[in-house]
Amino acid sequence: MKAYRIPLLLIISGYLAASCSAAEPAVTSSEKDRSPYQLYTSEGEPATFYDLAASASERDIVLFGELHNNAIAHWLQHELVRELAADTTRPLLIGMEMFEADQQHLLQEYQSGIINQRSFELEARLWNNYRTDYKPVVEFAMEADIPVVATNIPRRYANAVYNNGLEALDAVPPASQAWFAPLPIEVDKELPGYADIAAMAHGHGGDNLIYAQAVKDATMAHFILKALNEAGDNGTSPRLLHLNGTYHSDNYEGIYRYLRDYGYEGRILTISTYETEDPGHFREESEGIADFILQVSERMTRTH
Repeated sequence: MKAYRIPLLLIISGYLAASCSAAEPAVTSSEKDRSPYQLYTSEGEPATFYDLAASASERDIVLFGELHNNAIAHWLQHELVRELAADTTRPLLIGMEMFEADQQHLLQEYQSGIINQRSFELEARLWNNYRTDYKPVVEFAMEADIPVVATNIPRRYANAVYNNGLEALDAVPPASQAWFAPLPIEVDKELPGYADIAAMAHGHGGDNLIYAQAVKDATMAHFILKALNEAGDNGTSPRLLHLNGTYHSDNYEGIYRYLRDYGYEGRILTISTYETEDPGHFREESEGIADFILQVSERMTRTH
């Protein structure tokens, strides 16, 4: 709303001028909304958090694609966890890219009270932004008795693939192969997402760069399905909210594609996060990349 100066204010200011050392600054405004974010549907229609929560409650898997240092995305993830947890008709699981599969025992020991928070945080190879961005979700899960699932491939194996190709995984001892998707892992290098990764790297890493990304996607899909199958053994119908980098699920590729390739026929919801100059203006290039698109101001404070 624009500010208007009215004669009464001018009269009053005249009386106060002698006793004031400086004039009151003029009020300015902008045509643009200053909201730091806006949610949209896949077609670019504005949506609310409750639209998102309602859709998520009807799905079996929710892939929340984040920008790892985006405060708004992390806040909405936490809010969505709480919203889904409030629905007691179905058990909730939380899967996280930020924990590697060989850390699952640590998560279980921590959530069951066998080890304390200090021991867990010392041993769990936490991301640098864990305390600000992921700890609130993990601690809420502790309070609400929600299992947290470590879904990512251990970094040492992804690095081995980057350096030596997919064949590097064949040399991993059989017991350790439990920490990534079953071999052989099929990779479609022509998928637009993988092709974009190669293009952005300007040829550095070659096909191995794509393979290293794909083994992460395949492994996360594998452990999502494993967790759902195990949680559903008692006759319940659990849902799983998965937190991952947006590039792991944009355009229904990455994790989503491997879930389908592994034969999963359940209902999946995808969320994509992007930064833009004006969140109130939908980016046409984002149309169709996910079921919901979270646009955040590029000037929004980052967590690291």
